[in-house]
Amino acid sequence: MDQWIAFALSNFTLTFLVLGLLMSLLQLLFGWRSFSIAYLVDALLRWFLFFSIGFSFFYNFVMHTFFGAMAARFIGWADSPFQAEVGFASLGFSLVGFLAFRRSFDLRLGAIVGVSAFLLGAAGGHVYQMIATGNFAPGNAGVIFWTDIGIPLFGLLLLSLQHRVGRPRRPRPPVAARIEA
Repeated sequence: MDQWIAFALSNFTLTFLVLGLLMSLLQLLFGWRSFSIAYLVDALLRWFLFFSIGFSFFYNFVMHTFFGAMAARFIGWADSPFQAEVGFASLGFSLVGFLAFRRSFDLRLGAIVGVSAFLLGAAGGHVYQMIATGNFAPGNAGVIFWTDIGIPLFGLLLLSLQHRVGRPRRPRPPVAARIEA
């Protein structure tokens, strides 16, 4: 059990992605709305924003801001004051992810594009560190590296699908209720 917990916490980006997918599944199984492709895409995107951006970047904020030395060791770096800056940038991404959870397409677009630029840039930095310094620490070349690529691609795919199929429509009240109002 300890190994599973250590894996989940060390690979938090994957953990939060899986949690988001599980919440999407629960919403689809127990949702009161009729199923549609728009409803499926909205559920996936909504919980992706909540977990893969909101919670994941909040976790990153806590780790880089309050446990900087431990985070640096995990990545294969020396501790640096710049970690607090990464932490506060992560807090900003986290807040936008939480706000975008139930908001407009435009806010969702901003949340995912900003995070994508950050994560793809981080992935490039990881590649550089692997090649230039041989840094294959788990936080540089492991699951984190792959999710630095996969999270933006998945988020952009979900955005593209939502743009194509639209948001699910709310059911209209019965005619009698509209007439009385």
